[in-house]
Amino acid sequence: MQILPQAGADLVERHLRYIELLQRWNRTFNLTAIRAPLDMVVRHVLDSLTVHPYVRGDRVLDVGSGAGLPGIPLALASPEHSVVLLDSNGKKIRFLRQVVFELALTNVTVVQARAERFRPALPFDTVIARAFADLPALLRIAWPLLAPAGRVLAMKGREPGAELRRLAGDEVAWRCHRLKVPNLAAERCLIVLEPPATANWSV
Repeated sequence: MQILPQAGADLVERHLRYIELLQRWNRTFNLTAIRAPLDMVVRHVLDSLTVHPYVRGDRVLDVGSGAGLPGIPLALASPEHSVVLLDSNGKKIRFLRQVVFELALTNVTVVQARAERFRPALPFDTVIARAFADLPALLRIAWPLLAPAGRVLAMKGREPGAELRRLAGDEVAWRCHRLKVPNLAAERCLIVLEPPATANWSV
């Protein structure tokens, strides 16, 4: 199974090694409800990589990274990106640090902190979240972390019409991209948000 177009054997092998680690740690730490390795490949790795073309800039923040999704697949696919995996859960952080160590991910930093309190030394070009929060809440967290030309990527199932309507008063520029995950029938979409400096983050 190709993970990326023209993906080399080393990239495929490293993704499969990540799945092996996830499956092993999942028995103890319950990192994901998905148990079968092939389902993990489709629902986690391939699902994460569908957003790869929408990542902008060099610095990427994965908010509420959990088991490292989508941050680890994106970091593996783009070693030129500097990726920060942010989560507040100690067990998940231990897993992420082990993955970074075993896969020798020199472009990944793991940070344990609540997203609302995280203030990095440098802003991010892309802030991405997968099943983390609704759009107004995500933007309130992401806006202080963004570079001036940054963007927020929100991975969703169906298009979240109600959440998008709640952004109307904030004049946030957004686009919805429908995604096709190989071997997955479920709906997936990506909301790309580019908030103006005058945005009002009221819920």
